[in-house]
Amino acid sequence: MSPDAPAPALPVATPEQKARIVKTAHDFEASFLQVMVGQMFDGVSMGGDGGEGESAFKSFLTDAFAQAMAKHGGVGLSKQLTSELLRMQGLSAGAPA
Repeated sequence: MSPDAPAPALPVATPEQKARIVKTAHDFEASFLQVMVGQMFDGVSMGGDGGEGESAFKSFLTDAFAQAMAKHGGVGLSKQLTSELLRMQGLSAGAPA
């Protein structure tokens, strides 16, 4: 094979394979965003003496923010992760949807 020859095409991922990889990438981005949003809320008082309920609410709130952000595109991490995970599995996404 000459150095100028194109690389052989990777097999296209099945819909099931691609769906699992996309879900994994989305879940990872949501987890990343939850940590990031949680760090933003550290040290922020919700007002008043909320006690244990305040910290639980803050946890639910940061999770909801992260899930909503990831659902609406997040920071673009899941798209990059999907491409990389497909490549690591020796697969291609096929034609764009």
